[in-house]
Amino acid sequence: MPASASYDTVIVGAGSAGCALARRLTEDPDHRVLLLEAGGGDPPWDLWIHMPAALSFPIGNPRYDWGYRSDPEPHLGGRRVYHARGRVLGGSSSINGMIFLRGNPLDYEAWGARPGMANWDFAHCLPYFKRSETRTGGDPAFRGQDGPLHLETGPCENPLFEAFFAAAEQAGLPRLPDLNGARQEGAGRFDRNIRRGRRWSAAQAYLHPATERPNLVVQTKTLTTKVRFEGKRAVGVDALHRGRPTSFDAGRVVLCGGAINSPQLLQLSGVGPAALLAEHGVEVVADVPGVGENLQDHLEVYVQHLCTQPVSMQPSLAWWRKPGLGYQWLFHRSGAAATNHFEGGAFLRSNDEVAYPNVQLHFLPLAIRYDGTSPSGGHGYQVHAGPMNSDVRGRLRIRSADPREHPSLLFNYLSTETDRREWVETVRAVRDLLAQDAMAPFNGGEINPGPEVQTDDEILDWVRRDAETALHPSCTCAMGTGGDAVVSPDTLGVHGTEGLTVVDASVFPLITNANIYAPVMMVAEKAADLLRGNTPLAPESPAFHRHTP
Repeated sequence: MPASASYDTVIVGAGSAGCALARRLTEDPDHRVLLLEAGGGDPPWDLWIHMPAALSFPIGNPRYDWGYRSDPEPHLGGRRVYHARGRVLGGSSSINGMIFLRGNPLDYEAWGARPGMANWDFAHCLPYFKRSETRTGGDPAFRGQDGPLHLETGPCENPLFEAFFAAAEQAGLPRLPDLNGARQEGAGRFDRNIRRGRRWSAAQAYLHPATERPNLVVQTKTLTTKVRFEGKRAVGVDALHRGRPTSFDAGRVVLCGGAINSPQLLQLSGVGPAALLAEHGVEVVADVPGVGENLQDHLEVYVQHLCTQPVSMQPSLAWWRKPGLGYQWLFHRSGAAATNHFEGGAFLRSNDEVAYPNVQLHFLPLAIRYDGTSPSGGHGYQVHAGPMNSDVRGRLRIRSADPREHPSLLFNYLSTETDRREWVETVRAVRDLLAQDAMAPFNGGEINPGPEVQTDDEILDWVRRDAETALHPSCTCAMGTGGDAVVSPDTLGVHGTEGLTVVDASVFPLITNANIYAPVMMVAEKAADLLRGNTPLAPESPAFHRHTP
């Protein structure tokens, strides 16, 4: 099929949701799909993508990463926060930390309680979580056994993990067999998108098995610049393929660019707040004020400790060890390079007012930042932590009509009293856990933020200086029926338009209380049925844990 042909569906963005939709929509052999990706491919020899421990290398590299920065954040001392987003087949699933967590069932109960969204409660979402995954073991009422996403549970063989889990129990958290099961509040091993020592991205799981289908065309190095309309109906897209203008006709356009690219493209195409579009000379197709609003994310800090015993993964960072680790991985898919090292963690409530965990902890048996820098050459360990259900809201706006110019992003981190209070509670809870007796044999003292940071104000000042995004932007094209909603809960079609759909993290009405990759895949699986007109999977209602104060 020539690339210039007309298609039944053009999918913009071969990220997590786009890969899933490409596979599911082309299961109908008569449905022709074009999948457009601004970045490049993910060839099997690209170690930076496929080697789990190499996850820090794609971040900041323009070959893989859009490299966004926020506007100066007024409550972080004017810092501009770096936001990595995948720009490659598989999108952010090809560069992320590979942690697969659904969030709490009560996240989806909150979705379903919103007007018009009864079909997005946990009972209606659970079957699509299960359809997406293959996970050995676990309660079959909650877990899937034959989906494209193969999950491996972190082995947690390093003795620091056992100490962390024991410390969590001493701090009052139960040890759980499955953090995606009936109960989330507690500590346990993480599910990860790793298969046989290799990153298992959405491209690997969904897209590559479908690329031989004659009704699917995948085109990389193609930046979509505009959705074309006839009246209110989307009829195709304009794009730059390797810098040269081109266009594609479509019966339907589906945006899967994520919480930054999708609202940006909507605004560039004339769908968004009318005043903003007029300011940049963009002809208004539909005045949809919510496009780019409601921006949510997770901010996190690293509480880091020195380790008194030589058991951390720190020696694996030495340059002279890397050839050997690479050999182990290339020929045996084993060793320190075959894991993301984020193998376990915990969920907790920072106060008694919240109904379910509002803090997530990732434990790492070494002290290191996302960019690969280490505060100490010696042994160490750290906990990544931050509030998960912040009431902070930001916004996204185009800066001009040029699709190559990154949009203005303002997250407003730490802008509310509740968020600041929960940040102090979070840091104190982490310190309490790491001070338990189980950690004592390894505890060489806190090096970040350090013992000099004690008061509420000192903690908040440290957060302002040191916090980084957990890379979970979402909610900028929120589902709903009110005036601030962007897409219909029943179809994911964009309000005020026809033939235009959004499927990615931007359609979340509220951010979930964990990493967002798993819920993105659930939304994509459910959207595939909506777009194909299939009968939705029947709701399932197994009992799940509800906290009793």
